[in-house]
Amino acid sequence: MGKPVINFFTEEISYVLKDKRKIKTWVSAAIDSEGYVLDELNFIFCGDEYLLRINQEYLNHDTYTDVITFDNAEAPKTITGDIFISIDRIRENAALYGHTSRLELCRVMIHGTLHLLGYKDKSKADKKRMTEKENEYLTHLHI
Repeated sequence: MGKPVINFFTEEISYVLKDKRKIKTWVSAAIDSEGYVLDELNFIFCGDEYLLRINQEYLNHDTYTDVITFDNAEAPKTITGDIFISIDRIRENAALYGHTSRLELCRVMIHGTLHLLGYKDKSKADKKRMTEKENEYLTHLHI
């Protein structure tokens, strides 16, 4: 493993993430507090159509989604992964839930990270726990 790194990329859209350094520090702190070691984490911002193609190709789901997480870790308790996020879904869901796109984006970023940390969201109990963790970590983000 090299130096721990968090990267931000875009695919097929133009998007500029503000406060990159603060977000990196925040995500790194969440990883540390869960007892994991950060290797490399890539956040890839894209549009609905791009993420739909990934969903169809890799997960056999024919639906729009806000986030897809790929865990590429080869060692236990290590974070190496790619988190694809649809900015289209972020904007739509923010309006739907009555909060800012910024808050929705950060929630989805930590949601994807929590998946890499072993949290699930398929059952009602798992979803509740995931949301509690998202809310907990969002209180630590000051941007």
